[in-house]
Amino acid sequence: MAEKRGEIPPEVLERVKKLRQEIEYHNYRYYVLDSPVISDAEYDALLRELKELEEKYPELVTPDSPTQRVGFAPAKEFGQVRHAEPMLSLDDAFKEEEVIEFDRRIKRFLGLPEEALLEYTVEPKMDGLAVELVYEDGVLTVGSTRGDGYVGEDVTNNLKTIKSIPLRLFRHQGLPIPKRLDARGEVFMEKEKFKKLNEERLARGEPPFANPRNAAAGSLRQLDPNVTARRPLDIFFYGVGRVEGYTFKTQWEILTTLPKWGLKTNPYCRLVKGIKEAIAYHHEMEKRREELPYEVDGIVIKVNDLSLWEKLGTKARSPRYALAYKFEPTQVTTQVLDIVVQVGRTGAVTPVAVLKPVKVGGVIVSRATLHNEDEIRRKDIRIGDWVLVQRAGDVIPEVVMPIKDRRTGKERPFEMPRTCPVCGSQLVRKPGEAVWRCPNKNCYAQLVRHLQHFASRNAMDIEGLGEKVARALVDAGLVRDVADLYYLKVEDLLQLPGFALKKAQNLYNAIQKSKKTTLARFLYALGIRHVGEVVAQILAEHFKSLDKLQKATVADLMSIPGIGPEVAQSIVEFFRNPRNQRTLEKLIKAGITFEDVKEGEEAEEKPLKGLTFVFTGALKSMTREEAKKRVQALGGKVASDVSRRVDIVVVGDKPGSKFQRAQRLGLKIIGEEEFLRLIGAR
Repeated sequence: MAEKRGEIPPEVLERVKKLRQEIEYHNYRYYVLDSPVISDAEYDALLRELKELEEKYPELVTPDSPTQRVGFAPAKEFGQVRHAEPMLSLDDAFKEEEVIEFDRRIKRFLGLPEEALLEYTVEPKMDGLAVELVYEDGVLTVGSTRGDGYVGEDVTNNLKTIKSIPLRLFRHQGLPIPKRLDARGEVFMEKEKFKKLNEERLARGEPPFANPRNAAAGSLRQLDPNVTARRPLDIFFYGVGRVEGYTFKTQWEILTTLPKWGLKTNPYCRLVKGIKEAIAYHHEMEKRREELPYEVDGIVIKVNDLSLWEKLGTKARSPRYALAYKFEPTQVTTQVLDIVVQVGRTGAVTPVAVLKPVKVGGVIVSRATLHNEDEIRRKDIRIGDWVLVQRAGDVIPEVVMPIKDRRTGKERPFEMPRTCPVCGSQLVRKPGEAVWRCPNKNCYAQLVRHLQHFASRNAMDIEGLGEKVARALVDAGLVRDVADLYYLKVEDLLQLPGFALKKAQNLYNAIQKSKKTTLARFLYALGIRHVGEVVAQILAEHFKSLDKLQKATVADLMSIPGIGPEVAQSIVEFFRNPRNQRTLEKLIKAGITFEDVKEGEEAEEKPLKGLTFVFTGALKSMTREEAKKRVQALGGKVASDVSRRVDIVVVGDKPGSKFQRAQRLGLKIIGEEEFLRLIGAR
């Protein structure tokens, strides 16, 4: 039985108070500043101690205690919350002319000359769910969804489970906490966490979410807060509603003050002068869109001076002082006209949806990957279905999910063929694999794609040898394996369609130039299954010669960190295959040499050996690919993403989200000048 409040020792009261302050401070450091000062284990110990004290003295539990983020009973239904100030929607613009007209309209309304430069705040338009949190005397009392703009749903307990939301505003030196603050933000889910959540749902036989926005909305609107607590939600605050006890003069002041109270704002927010700078920001963010860890569907432009907001006022449902300047959509709806299969360089046979052409991400799309037979069955995608298609960056579009409500009964299930559509060979599917493969190494489709891969920039880097030329070489009977490339003469290339002397000579020169390469590039170019750029680099560094690698056993390979049994078996099978052995002999005989390591010799100790680098942002002195080559030549490795295994993060101009993650993980971060000194270029 717990002691009565009067019997609680003063040192316990003091300790509970201090623990809550410490935990909230560390939440602020971690979730708002991205700069933790204690380890996860130390944080967990503080929280555990507070929980134990509150269990012993339950009368000490308060609504704003850090322990009260989970554990609420499920609600039967959501209550309603009326917003003190309406949460209006924004007008959309899709063209630059519409944004320019928005600026002109404001100036006309305010009686300003057209050449006047207004200050605007610009920020990424998060693709999530808008919410409002009411803090009274610094304590979170109510949280609600936007709803119809006037009345939202009460999701207070669900919002409390999001760790980046403070239950009590953080006290900042010299900054008073308002008597009342209605803080407005956007709840979202990061792309990688969304992907993992969908994989887990599919594994449990549950339908996937269509996109991170739907996942965030669905997670926040759970009647059981314990379900919400298991979902990886986050928030960025972008504005305020009613405020009592504090006066803001500009939107920029709002964006820079909220984080001081522990309310996280987007780090990409910016203050600009004139509408041209706002438009330039839109173009910049659209280019960086894919590297952001979360979905954004445009930017928001707001007049900075809040006194002008009052003069400009609002229309029926939207303010005159703000505008959403949208990006090209990355998800659209279209129809699956057919499902066909294509053969890759390793023989993998992949189903592809033939779509009714549709514009997505600024590109007309008529095909989208369906990955494999199991994926089609799991998502229940049929020929004739209306589907949601998405495209990210330059990646081939994919079908996210069918829209089952639009089915008419005429849709047909897809049946995977059992023979190769190109050469007619019987397809095989190994136990434990999801992919069907064509076993015929002479298959036309495999050879064309293998040639493309072999000649690609990160492999042998043969300029001018793309898919069209690869097909022409195979069609003319000039190339039956990749080694044949090095026995071609200029007169052979003149047989190809569209090849005059200069074009033939250029391709011949590019092929000859590629003979001098690195062992890592060569291994990657060979197209060994499961051997990408990183594994190729690991193999090259470990064995230092092609001859030693060819003689390696599965046990030898598995003794290398980063090489598992499946990869090891694939490498051994490749080098023991008589056809591959003949191709390798022809390549070496043709004059392929490795500039980093001479056959049979030990490599000299290199200054960057054992160090793993990641690059983020643009370098001024060289391209990202050139920097990567320099690191590898000096014995270092280059990773594609930030993790605890990375030693050094090189930050260039306008770094992306990798920079923030590196800061959060406490990794060593250097600028371009220090990197140049490190590689001996300064």
